[in-house]
Amino acid sequence: MAAEQPYHVFTKWQKWFVIVIIGTAGLFSGLSSNIYFPALDQIAKDLNVSLGKVSLTITSYMVAQGIAPLIWGSFSDTLGRRPIYIASFCVYIAANVGLSYTPSYAVLLIFRAIQAAGSASTVSIGNGVIQDISPPAERGAFIAFYQAIRNFSIAIGPVLGGALSELMGFRFIFVFLLVLSSVVLTVIAFFLPETLRSIAGNGSLRLNGVYQPLFRRLTKAPCYLANTDDSMLPRKKVTVMTFVSPLRLLAERDILFNLIFGGVVYAVWSMVTSSTTRLFKQSFGLSEIFLGLAFLPNGLGTIFGSAIVGRLMTSDFLAAETSYKLTHNLPPTFKIAKSIPADFPIEHARLRHLAWISALFTLSVGCYGFTLTFPALLARPGWIALPLAVQFIIAATSNAVFALNQTIVADLCPGRGASATAVNNLVRCGLGAAGVAVVDVLISSAGVAAAFVGLALITVACAPLAVMNWYWGMEWRGRRMEREERTKMREAEGGQKV
Repeated sequence: MAAEQPYHVFTKWQKWFVIVIIGTAGLFSGLSSNIYFPALDQIAKDLNVSLGKVSLTITSYMVAQGIAPLIWGSFSDTLGRRPIYIASFCVYIAANVGLSYTPSYAVLLIFRAIQAAGSASTVSIGNGVIQDISPPAERGAFIAFYQAIRNFSIAIGPVLGGALSELMGFRFIFVFLLVLSSVVLTVIAFFLPETLRSIAGNGSLRLNGVYQPLFRRLTKAPCYLANTDDSMLPRKKVTVMTFVSPLRLLAERDILFNLIFGGVVYAVWSMVTSSTTRLFKQSFGLSEIFLGLAFLPNGLGTIFGSAIVGRLMTSDFLAAETSYKLTHNLPPTFKIAKSIPADFPIEHARLRHLAWISALFTLSVGCYGFTLTFPALLARPGWIALPLAVQFIIAATSNAVFALNQTIVADLCPGRGASATAVNNLVRCGLGAAGVAVVDVLISSAGVAAAFVGLALITVACAPLAVMNWYWGMEWRGRRMEREERTKMREAEGGQKV
């Protein structure tokens, strides 16, 4: 009996090397957004437009950030990860060249959208890479680390943006991004392997052309690489359905409910973040440099939340896997790898901690507005620490929800990692863009405290979606798997008749 092939031939350290590369590439989506926040007031003055108009460039960024991954993600699930990484970075670099010479508001608005279109794809493609190289037992830790390293940009971005804009002007922000992205593109071209399983298999196939990292041409190939006739690889064709197919995931109740709940949490967190410049400048009169530092607790919270929940997800999955093996009399060496059985409680394994994390998030959002409401308290020395501490909790809990949400969606869509993340991005960024577009109006009309209490209540109103997933998610997933199996059987029968 032939030995079972490993899910992927990469060693643990090779996998982590890939995760670090794609995590660094993924920095640019969050970095490009957050490095910009402390400079909003300076941009408004420089371009002679209102702060509200400049805030619309955040909305345009998020709209493009939501739509672009549907295109890039579909291409990467078909043509491969490497070529799409390289193409999207070229778009991003070109956008930064244009932004470095921004002469008017219109140019800023358009090129910010192009910048988002180039950078946003890195998130969905990166999640596809993780699904390519890791079985479900490893995936939670990889996704959490991937999100944490990307979230580092949320911590450091505003600090850099505040310093660069105050010392050298806001345009130098884009010069910095141009140089940094060029370096990362070089690293990708030289070192990132192709991982799409329909092209690279489990990593044991010898590839050529754009699929081969440049350093492979300078070094001896490892012994596990097998020569393969490119014509024998099962290549997919790019058609209209390539781009429509990811949207079909929205027709699945369990996937849709996960996406909506995660999207609402993302929208609320985005509204907290995007309103920070206005609220902290009004309340505490901070300069651009200190505004950048004010974003630091938010960024550190994103890293903390992702890191902690990654450990929890790994232990929860292993506990569920052990219980499943005992129930089904499976050997201790059995691992759930390529596909998750219909009767495996993946929903409970991934969402076990969602209830208390969501409750803490909602409570923090509800309290946040009150920390910025009373002038007598705002005038007290050191009071600024309280809203910053609450921001840390909001960021930590929201990003813990994102990690749980992203992992379960990837588990529910085997083989479609980039497309699943692209749809996730579409829902998140769509809701986030709508939220950012109205947050200033909401705060002005309702007041700071009432605005954030209202956002907390919206989160509570969406909680039943998560509850339904907990109780009926496995049943819905089982029906989908049966339906997909019947479809495969019909297609196989049709092929035999031909």
